[in-house]
Amino acid sequence: MILSLARLRQLAVAAMAALALSASLTASSIAESPAVESIAISARPISKFQIGLDEKMFGPLEFVGGLELTSSSRNLGALSAFRFLKPGGDFIGVADTGFWFFGTVVRDVALKPVGIENFRMEQMVDASGNTIEKKWLADAEGLAVKDGVATVGFERAHRVAQFRIEPQGMKAAFRDLDFLVPRNELRQNRGFETVAYSPMKRSLVVVSEKSLDPAGNIFAAMLEGPQKGIFTVKRDGEFDITDGAFLPDGDLLLLERSFSMASGVKMRLRRIASDSIAKGQVADGPVLLEANMGYQIDNMEGMDVWWRGDGALMVSLISDDNHSILQRNLYLEFILHDD
Repeated sequence: MILSLARLRQLAVAAMAALALSASLTASSIAESPAVESIAISARPISKFQIGLDEKMFGPLEFVGGLELTSSSRNLGALSAFRFLKPGGDFIGVADTGFWFFGTVVRDVALKPVGIENFRMEQMVDASGNTIEKKWLADAEGLAVKDGVATVGFERAHRVAQFRIEPQGMKAAFRDLDFLVPRNELRQNRGFETVAYSPMKRSLVVVSEKSLDPAGNIFAAMLEGPQKGIFTVKRDGEFDITDGAFLPDGDLLLLERSFSMASGVKMRLRRIASDSIAKGQVADGPVLLEANMGYQIDNMEGMDVWWRGDGALMVSLISDDNHSILQRNLYLEFILHDD
């Protein structure tokens, strides 16, 4: 069959349109489902919290063990916050470079952490399904998990957003929350480092890193529930807040960090009394643990609290290495003795 020139042109146009549609669908598919990178993690056990000493008790906290995490992947690092999906096992986290991460803590017969398995990372996406390439748009710092929803605090482009947890393909946020604190009060790189759910207050709670009111206290808020409103946390010394988690009695355990060229990095755990967390109040509480470079710490940024199978109340910490060869990715575990 001999085709006319006009018919050949029609077929060519149709073919080009089909190719364009196919390319568009492929690109759309790739954009909506960014690659999930599986990463092999090497874990060096940490058996002593205070370097060179066998001491296990540090105030009410008993050191259980830890891990120094390394990998050949350039994406491992900048780990800002995490929460367990299964107590002491499967976890989800966010990196301040705009990545989600997932994995599982592996334990020995004594329940000490010995490794990380099934670790993977994937880049955050925008409403169009495109990966977010600009760090300032995806500077994820805080994370709460409840009922299959991850609530993430972002700084610089300040927002608190909610995502459905889909470990094999995280999508864009389905909702942004009103974080109540006036946006002009949030410092550019000192936004919401803590996002935690309080069953006792029936509310998501956000606490900024170092956005201060005129009295020098740290802006925070309860975003829902009967006590919805802004409160502040008393700033104590040179420490800034990097994460927090609620304890069973309703108190808020805060992870804090300081850095100076003279003394290096320090970390601290402070217990904020539940009854001081109220609209218009200044929340405060005692220091439970403080550690400097004489301990196995780094830039400690993430924390979770969970019950171990034997009934122990656990506190887990992670560090953010800032993708620097001078810093480390650490995972540390403690028992919090509450008697």
